[in-house]
This record gives sequence, C-alpha cells and structure tokens, in this order.
Amino acid sequence: MATYNGEKYIKQQLASILGQLSSKDEVIIVDDCSQDDTLFTINAFNDDRIKIISNSVNIGPIKSFEKALKSSQGDYIFLADQDDVWLSNKVSTVLHCFKHEKADLVVHDATVVDNNLKPISPSWNTYNHNRFGKSWFSTLTKNPFTGANMAFSRRVLEVCVPFPKKIPMHDWWIGGVCQQSGFKISLVNHSLMMYRRHGSNVTGNGHQIKKMLVNRIHFWSVMRRHSSGCTN
Repeated sequence: MATYNGEKYIKQQLASILGQLSSKDEVIIVDDCSQDDTLFTINAFNDDRIKIISNSVNIGPIKSFEKALKSSQGDYIFLADQDDVWLSNKVSTVLHCFKHEKADLVVHDATVVDNNLKPISPSWNTYNHNRFGKSWFSTLTKNPFTGANMAFSRRVLEVCVPFPKKIPMHDWWIGGVCQQSGFKISLVNHSLMMYRRHGSNVTGNGHQIKKMLVNRIHFWSVMRRHSSGCTN
C-alpha cells in the first residue's frame, strides 16, 4: 500500500485487511510524506504485521508502490489503496485462485461506492468498461487492470520489478507484462471490495487527451523494450 494524506479512510481500510490475515502475513505501507495524521492512525493499530516505510521526499504513487513491492517477502502480493474496504472473503477467494487454478495474477471485480460507501455500481468492470484480452495489444488501447483489484505471485513480481522508466501506472505495467509473458490470469467476476470513487474527474479536454496519448506511447515503448529483454 502507498499512502498520502489518507487519515480519513485508512483506519477502515486497514481494519478490513488485517482481519483476514494470518500472523505470518505482512502489510507493507510506504507513506509518501503525508501531512495529516495518516501515520498516527496506522501506528495506533499497534500491529506487528504492519511495516511502515516513510519517504524522505515525495516520490509519487508509482515509485512508492515499487518500494513497497521490493520490500515484500510473501509468496503472494496483494495491492491495496488507502481508501477502499475489502470484503471479508477477498483474501480467501484470491488464495483459492492461486492454489487451485494455478493463477499467477488474480483480478477481481469491485462494487463502486461514494465517500460514504453508498453504492454507485455493483461492478467496477462494467462501470469502467474494462475488457481483458489475452494480448497486451488489447491493453494498449485501454487499461483494464486496476491495482486495488489485483494480486499476483512472486514470480510475477520478479519479472515486473524494478519498474522501467516512464510506465504510465504500475497496474498497467504489471497486467501487460503478465499478458506478454503468458502468465496465468484468473478473473473473479464478482465483487470482493468496495472501491471508493471521490473527487472530480476531468475528462474530454485537450490536456486529458494529450496525456492519454502520451501514456499509450510510453506503454508501447516499455512493452516493446521488455519483449526484447531491455529492463529500462
């Protein structure tokens, strides 16, 4: 998990996660120079499974997630956002896919909710028009992978980290690498999490269109370099 000024929701999210974990599991949190009581709220759990890494300077979500992934020790890695709420069967359902479906990457659906957890849509994949193809070329036009809904094996981690420069987002990169590398992807077509959507989203203007185009160019570039064995 990467946190930044997440005091409003982090307690609820951590409680939903910790209740599903064993004593051998870990929750790695990289805090990106929060200015509120995020760290105080996390420390108040007084749980040895929580490991906090505090950035000395703000490095953004991609590098913060990369730092967290590099610090992980488990066989299976779950990505988490600071403001969602995991349903009580999320971990058990995902682990079943790893162990019985021999999955390398598990992607599940989520219920879209507002600030107060009021439902907006029963399916994030439907709401966001996500389509999961077998080739990374299908992911080039639109990224269907949402980090908070993803978990993967350590062998996926070893291929994806370190992140190349200029990836558009960490989840886009991880999903594309799994497609390109032929890793087994299991899709759970029901909700295992409440996915908060809040704030204003600006779409359709010239700046946004330019950013979308640049992201796709960068994604194309890093995927081509990865296929040729380049790592940066």
